[in-house]
Amino acid sequence: MTFSLNHIALSVQDVNQSIDFYKKVFQLQEIENTASNSKTRWLSFEDGSQLHLIPRPELKVKTNKAVHFALSTPYFEAFIIHLNNLEVAYSDWKNTPNKDYIRNDGVLQVYFQDPDGYWIEVNNAV
Repeated sequence: MTFSLNHIALSVQDVNQSIDFYKKVFQLQEIENTASNSKTRWLSFEDGSQLHLIPRPELKVKTNKAVHFALSTPYFEAFIIHLNNLEVAYSDWKNTPNKDYIRNDGVLQVYFQDPDGYWIEVNNAV
């Protein structure tokens, strides 16, 4: 058996704000929600996997950095410049502001949060 990532689904307070964030930070393309007529909005990654943003206006996210999803890019340094240009605060695993972290295997990574407080890791483990 083999598996591939189909989608990540996140409940969000303000779906428009979240759509703007993910489009701006990751240059994702919005695609049609083919599953229902709900107000859930879908975004697509370059590989075809998707991010589904489900509106929940009363949502209060309670999570920690250990609960996150990770994206990889071969353009890690350019992505850090992009985050700085967007004024998106990021840190290493130990919460050192504006610092990346080098794992024991040599992979660089940073962490930051979306508008609802979900943690996102971006690394260069391509």
